[in-house]
Amino acid sequence: MQNPLDVFIAGGTGYIGSRLVPALRARGHRVYTLVRPGSEAKAPNGAISVVGNVLARDSIAAAIPRGAVVVHLVGTPRPSPAKAAQFEALDFPAARECIAAAETAAARRFVYVSVAHPAPIMHAYIDVRVRVEQLLRESPLPCTILRPWYVLGPGHRWPYLVMPIYWLLRVFPKTRDGARRLGLVTIGQMIRALVAAVETADDESRALGVDEIRKY
Repeated sequence: MQNPLDVFIAGGTGYIGSRLVPALRARGHRVYTLVRPGSEAKAPNGAISVVGNVLARDSIAAAIPRGAVVVHLVGTPRPSPAKAAQFEALDFPAARECIAAAETAAARRFVYVSVAHPAPIMHAYIDVRVRVEQLLRESPLPCTILRPWYVLGPGHRWPYLVMPIYWLLRVFPKTRDGARRLGLVTIGQMIRALVAAVETADDESRALGVDEIRKY
């Protein structure tokens, strides 16, 4: 069993975060979730609520236990091409401030959920995440970047309808690489991959694409 770690999650009340918290707690880790003032009760059971502003690095740094693993899951809910302004107003600055705060708190590792790229759609969404990945490459923090395309789970099942098309595209050489890169992963695979990223002890930075996530 992995020795208990302090894990700080920005975005711990969302679709992925609310499932990651109990998975980490089940393995004995101490989990802290960043919440807005007055929203402490929204933190998943087993998590320690810490109040802070996700857009202010000093506020975040004050909430991160020194040496913790930082997991950044903050993002615009149900992203679409129509939400480009929200990606710039929330997704990018929140990640930028959280990375800076993690450096101040001497974080053990930074875990970031990005997106598979390149892709023929969602250009604004991808652009923000590519820029965040660049910030992480420039940071001294060891990091793990996960690049799913779409995460299947409760309330997120419609892509099952197009899975036969994915299988067909994987057959042909010209479309095989794109179909693999932009494949679908399940919420269970994502959670297990995130837990593994949290528990990684070395100083190497890495990126996990769809095929790597599916191995979990």
